[in-house]
Amino acid sequence: MVAFARRQDRLDALVRLIESRGGRATAVAGDVTRPDDAARLAHTAVETFGRLDVMICNAGIAYHGTLDETPVEVMRRLVDVNVLGTFYTARAALEVFRRQGSGHLIAVSSIAGKRGVGGTAIYSATKAAQIGMIEAMRAEFVGTGLNASLVYPVSTVTELREAELRDYGRDVEGHGPKQSADEVARAIVEGIVRPRPEIYPHRTSKALAVANSLAPGVVDRLVRRFGRKVTPPVSS
Repeated sequence: MVAFARRQDRLDALVRLIESRGGRATAVAGDVTRPDDAARLAHTAVETFGRLDVMICNAGIAYHGTLDETPVEVMRRLVDVNVLGTFYTARAALEVFRRQGSGHLIAVSSIAGKRGVGGTAIYSATKAAQIGMIEAMRAEFVGTGLNASLVYPVSTVTELREAELRDYGRDVEGHGPKQSADEVARAIVEGIVRPRPEIYPHRTSKALAVANSLAPGVVDRLVRRFGRKVTPPVSS
C-alpha cells in the first residue's frame, strides 16, 4: 500500500501501524491539487511494488452554506481539491493501468452527489462531477481489464467538520444517518475484492438515489429536514 496525504507525521504513523500488523506500506507526502504530486504517487507504487492495482481517490473538503453566501475563493478551493484532485490522481493511475492492462479506479463521492440537501450546493456539485467522470470511464473500460467504481457514503465521522471549523470558522449541525470511517473502508475493500460499479456503505442510502430519480419533487420536500445549519464565521 502507498499512502498519500499532506501531513508526513500522519503518514509515518499509518505506515508503522500497517507494518506492525504484518503488512507492507510506504508513504508519499503531497497535495492532490498538484498534478506532479499525483504522478509521483503512481510512480512510487510501481517502483515499490512493481505495479499499481487500485487507486482510491478519497481526498475531499467541505464548505456548508447557500450558494450566495459561499465566497468565490472557497468555491475554487472545493473544485481544486474535490474535482481536480480526483482528475489528477485518476489520470496518473490510468497511465499505469493501460500499460499493465489491468487496474481498478475508485472515487469516493457522496450520496450528496446523487441528491443534494440544503446548504451543500457547491460540495454536492463537486461530488456530482466525480460521478460523471467515473461513469464515462466505466463506459470506456467495457471489454478491457480495467474497472471503475463510485463510493456513496452518507455523513461520515471524520475530520471534515473540524477542518471546516478550523479553516472557515463555521460549525455545522445536521440530521440524518451517519456512519464510521471503518464502515466505509470495509465497503471499499468488499468492492475491491468483488468489483462493482457502485458501492453504498450505508445500504439504505441507495433508496434515496432511486427515489430521487422517480420523484425528485417529493424528495425535495423530504430532504428539507436534513439541511445543514451553520454557525456564521467567527469574526477576527
